[in-house]
Amino acid sequence: QVQLVESGGGLVQAGDSLSLSCAASRRTSRDFALLWFRQAPGKEREFVARTEWSSGSTIFAESVRGRFSASRDDAKNTMFLQMNSLIPEDTAVYYCAARCGVWQLPKTCLYWGQGAQVTVSS
Repeated sequence: QVQLVESGGGLVQAGDSLSLSCAASRRTSRDFALLWFRQAPGKEREFVARTEWSSGSTIFAESVRGRFSASRDDAKNTMFLQMNSLIPEDTAVYYCAARCGVWQLPKTCLYWGQGAQVTVSS
């Protein structure tokens, strides 16, 4: 069992920045990466980023590439998602997830954070 606890998010204006964090209660040899998804009202949950614990290597969705970055604190089993140059289309509930069988598919993820609301006003 892995618990993911998110923090961060909020209400900002377009062009501003926000950061999210996701703390995992434990990590095992089966935990290769932590992923971020988001879900806007009336839309399906979509992939945002995937970061490998060991290397910190991150893959971003095209919609956020160049604006979002990721980092990690291994000692605290915590991942961070830094979101810059936010646009209204980034408005969504952001979720971190672990143990995802197919990383673009949220239905294959076993553990989820509670979600963090990000609202970007124009």
